[in-house]
Amino acid sequence: MPATERPLALTLGDPSGIGPELALSAWRLRAERGVPPFQLIGDPDFLERTAHRLGLFVPVAEVEPDDAVEVFPRALPVLPLPSGARVEAVPGAPDSANAGAIVESITAAVDLVRTGRASAVVTNPIAKFVLTKVGFAHPGHTEFLAALAASPGREPPLPVMLLWSETLSVVPVTIHVALRRVPELLTQALVERTARIVEADLRARFGFDKPRLVLSGLNPHAGEAGTMGTEDRDVLAPAVAALRSEGIDIRGPLPADTLFHERARATYDVALCPTHDQALIPIKTLAFDEGVNVTLGLPFVRTSPDHGTAFDIAGQGVARPDSLIAALKLARRLASSNVTPFPVRS
Repeated sequence: MPATERPLALTLGDPSGIGPELALSAWRLRAERGVPPFQLIGDPDFLERTAHRLGLFVPVAEVEPDDAVEVFPRALPVLPLPSGARVEAVPGAPDSANAGAIVESITAAVDLVRTGRASAVVTNPIAKFVLTKVGFAHPGHTEFLAALAASPGREPPLPVMLLWSETLSVVPVTIHVALRRVPELLTQALVERTARIVEADLRARFGFDKPRLVLSGLNPHAGEAGTMGTEDRDVLAPAVAALRSEGIDIRGPLPADTLFHERARATYDVALCPTHDQALIPIKTLAFDEGVNVTLGLPFVRTSPDHGTAFDIAGQGVARPDSLIAALKLARRLASSNVTPFPVRS
């Protein structure tokens, strides 16, 4: 079934955060903003209560995925959690009692894509500390999705986090680790593997014929020939040379402080950055409300808003759905490529 005939599978996220109200707002803006059909996996009663509390007129319809696209113009399609679990949540007060529902929503969304009943996974924000309290063993959302994508008896795929916007796209090579650990983790093999995954998915999903990559330096002035740290000279430069020998269009390492102004951005499609904040600070400065988190290297399309649960504003009706809408629209675009996300099971 073509992607345009299947809904996007939207996860519940942490129900105490802004995810549920963003989903309601995105549905209300469906015509005005061209939001593609999606189905939220969660508790229909909870969604109805949330809409009522926020004063939003959003009809909620409990439907199967096969009917979601047809229902979407007149009601928000919701697929109950497979266990039938009910959600009770106080805005801004994360509760580990909801951890099971959060995880179950993610698992069900992936299964919908795996069985061909949804075209892509879009995830609402979660708070990992809520899940770790009940034994969640994965470092984060992305790693859990990779584990779900693994074939039986095989190692999970090695995912890469791309932060995408029309203004700037970036990839952090190391992600959620203390800054002091970056030099030991930033190996030539990691840089090369990350760049290969980025280049392959830019071709396969984003439609680039010859993606232009650039690698930011780790140290000030990209190490200044080893006088401000040797990682740029001894790790990053050899990685770039090896990748270029494979035919990948990549430059660097280049000084991070001159990499993100307008003229520089015109010279590349994606910037790879050694550290988390090197990548996320510029994109959140330039495109805070429009950025999308895309997981590359998975056998299915996954996007999410480029922000967290925002417990501090949850339930107030002030959260902007722009990033979620961008994530939904990009997921539909990527799912409509020629890549088959999963072999469809009968």
